[in-house]
Amino acid sequence: MSWGTELWDQFDNLEKHTQWGIDVLEKYIKFVKERTEIELSYAKQLRNLSKKYQPKKNSKEEEEYRYTSTRAFLATLNEMNDYAGQHEVISENMTSLITAELTRYVQELKQERKSHFHDGRKAQQHIETCWKQLEASKRRFERDCKEADRAQQYFEKMDADINVTKADVEKARQQAQLRHQMAEDSKAEYSSTLQKFNSEQHEHYYTHIPNIFQKIQEMEERRIVRIGESMKTFAEVDRQVIPIIGKCLDEITKAAESVDHKNDSQMVIEAFKSGFEPPGDVDFEDFTQPMKRTVSESSLSNSRGDGKSEPKFGSKSKGKLWPFIKKNKPPPPPPASASPSAVPNGPQSPKQQKEPLSHRFNEFMTSKPKIHCFRSLKRGLSLKLGAGPEDFSNLPPEQRRKKLQQKVDELNRDIQKEMDSRDALTKMKDVYIKNPQMGDAASVDHRLAELGQNIEKLRLEVQKFEGWLAEVEGRLPARSEQPRRQSGVYEAQNASGVNSCAQDRESPDGSYTEEQSQETEMKVPATDFDDEFDDEEPLPTIGTCKALYTFEGQNEGTISVAEGEMLYVIEEDKGDGWTRIRRNEDEEGYVPTSYVEVYLDKNAKDVHKPLQKISE
Repeated sequence: MSWGTELWDQFDNLEKHTQWGIDVLEKYIKFVKERTEIELSYAKQLRNLSKKYQPKKNSKEEEEYRYTSTRAFLATLNEMNDYAGQHEVISENMTSLITAELTRYVQELKQERKSHFHDGRKAQQHIETCWKQLEASKRRFERDCKEADRAQQYFEKMDADINVTKADVEKARQQAQLRHQMAEDSKAEYSSTLQKFNSEQHEHYYTHIPNIFQKIQEMEERRIVRIGESMKTFAEVDRQVIPIIGKCLDEITKAAESVDHKNDSQMVIEAFKSGFEPPGDVDFEDFTQPMKRTVSESSLSNSRGDGKSEPKFGSKSKGKLWPFIKKNKPPPPPPASASPSAVPNGPQSPKQQKEPLSHRFNEFMTSKPKIHCFRSLKRGLSLKLGAGPEDFSNLPPEQRRKKLQQKVDELNRDIQKEMDSRDALTKMKDVYIKNPQMGDAASVDHRLAELGQNIEKLRLEVQKFEGWLAEVEGRLPARSEQPRRQSGVYEAQNASGVNSCAQDRESPDGSYTEEQSQETEMKVPATDFDDEFDDEEPLPTIGTCKALYTFEGQNEGTISVAEGEMLYVIEEDKGDGWTRIRRNEDEEGYVPTSYVEVYLDKNAKDVHKPLQKISE
């Protein structure tokens, strides 16, 4: 089946058909090009989507990705990024293997088609020229024949006329013979031209045209094969990335299967555990009988309210309990056997007495609980201005322990880095000593000294934070201990000696929150005044005392005592109704004088030796 034999007379239709084939190929190239643009756009959108939900560095979101569910989501985002990369691969391969190749092939195809049809037109023009030559020869032969017939008729007419001279008859005869010769010549030329045309026409329709059309047919078939191969490549490009896309989907599935709800729940405990024990039972308060408060406790309560009276029955207390809210309890009534001095109108609080300013300042300077209050006030001011304490004492025990442990680990890593640098410099110095031409060994001494100093400083920091860490781990309440209510301050870590400092870090529901102030971060500079507090020696004991009644010291500068407990006296009553006592090295404060029985003794036992609680 050949176009040359079957379509020998369809030159124009073949020209239109081959042009249509090139148009189809160009249309397919345009289709693939738009597909690659869609793949690129899709990949870009996937990458932007993945980037949009990636956690921001050094932000709170980054901390949230420690949970298994969020880690699985992060793995999904990463795999989606790789998934987008495979669509970029599809676009690149289609561009290089299909679009570029077919574009180049179309240009070659157009040139080949143009050449073939140019040869066809040339052959067509040649046969048309031969046909014109044949027609001209034929017309000339026909004309000469007619002229010869007319000349013969004229000669015969002249020869029959007796009036015509012999010369005219001879002339007519010669003219007739000439015309007959011209007709014979035209006949021979026409015959030769006809034979030549028939030969050219046979060669045209049986040789030239079939060869040209055969080439056009082969060209068209190659075009059809090429577009089929391109479609196959189109599918193969997609098929090649399917295994990688499958791996991405498998990784997403694997990440989803790694989600552990139990582990996430445990991490929530580790993240928010405060280390406090639940509060104990609330004491029953009997309001059916008149309330008789001791003068000392009333004055203490009033000092907390700046002279305001105690809240009435049914009113809500503004005092807070960390980590829970509670109402301020009124001081317990004095026992029936209490002395008259313990009844109302008893001693006033040291802060309410109208003493000279210098005396009150000296008393403040020599009072260790008040010194703690001053430090707590300073620490609370620093926290409110945005600068947390170095020992993280503003945090609950468990969170403080975690922060201190992280700080210790960070310092140890810094020490290891510095030691690695020092070892490297030491090796370099040894090389310089063995090969002086490579460098001066003395040039690294200064840097080695700096590294040594840095390591020593970091070790001191580690010791400091490890000390705080040991203190926190030693003070964390055990589960077997009897739970008790905490005051509004964090007593275990001396975060604050004043309730206002604790209230700055309490939320309205009583739970602990660290205030993140947006004000300008400002630290309170250390002063010599603070250094004096740190280096102050404890006051010597001047005697002992026995608690006659239980006293719950919930106010500033006071200390709780149990009935029958023996304690040390470090400052006797100065007429204000308060005696300063000490339980151990870290616990001291004021109690009402009427609540204790004092035994002054200059040869009292050492301050650090604890006293045992005795019965009546």
